[in-house]
Parts: sequence; structure tokens; C-alpha cells
Amino acid sequence: MFRIGFGTDVHRLVPGRPLLIGGVQIESELGADGHSDADVLMHAATDAVLGALALGDIGTHFPNSDDRWRNAESSEFLLYAIGLADHRGYKVVNIDTIVDLELPKLRPYIGDIRRGLAEALRVSIDQVSVKAKTGEAVDAVGERGAIRAQAVVLLQIAERGDC
Repeated sequence: MFRIGFGTDVHRLVPGRPLLIGGVQIESELGADGHSDADVLMHAATDAVLGALALGDIGTHFPNSDDRWRNAESSEFLLYAIGLADHRGYKVVNIDTIVDLELPKLRPYIGDIRRGLAEALRVSIDQVSVKAKTGEAVDAVGERGAIRAQAVVLLQIAERGDC
């Protein structure tokens, strides 16, 4: 049995905050604003896994009204979602993601981002796709006011011994 999940996230870009994408710190004058470390890609991937399991969204499990998640590493959220999948007998087949960011260009970081996401998902790098897009000077992304990420994940019932 297969389950597909879709996740999306967006954060404002502000000075004085780090820019983390897929667990990788990106050199940038602007960083993502958020309650946790604001890793937009980890958040989108978490929502995709939770969605595939029909277990709500990241805010249901990690509300920003709870101070225990202030500045938390977003990989914790994804590891939690993967734990829920494991508990239900599912494994990740693959994940396909898009990060929308005007600047800086992400091409030099894609390999590291894929590795960071693969590690958090507990899969091999060849199961992880990360694509970078710009906003073409349109909307909040294009005007350098925001970063957005989307993720689609495919889960499959694990064979005995795969979990």
C-alpha cells in the first residue's frame, strides 16, 4: 500500500536570522523568521509525511504557542514524523521538493541540502530530490521578502525487516 503526502511552508525573510534549508546553513544577509529555526524545507517535508499519514500538520504537533519549540531544530520535527510513519509500518520511497528563493542562488548547496534531508528522513540521497527556483522578481519570494518550500513524499508499507 502506498500513501502520498504534500507539504508546503513559507517564512518571511529578515535581517539578523540564519537561513537554514534542509539542515544546511546558507550564507545570506537575510534569514527565515520563525518560532523554531525556521527551516522551511524541513517544515514542508514534515507536513508531507504527516499528510501522507493523515495526521494533520506541523502546527498540530508543534504549535508555535509552545515555548518548548522556540529555536528548535526543525530536523526534530521531521524525525518525529518519520517515527510516526515507522510506527505505522511505512517507509519513505522518495521525496521531491522545491525551494523558492530569489537570492542567494542555491545550486552550490543542493548536494548538502539533499544529504541533510536524506539523513533526517533516514533514506539514501538518491531518494531525495531538491530543486531550487527563483521568484523571477514576482510576489514575496521574488521581492526577497519570503522563502517558500514544497514537498511531495511517497510512503510504502515496509516489508518485514525493513523498518
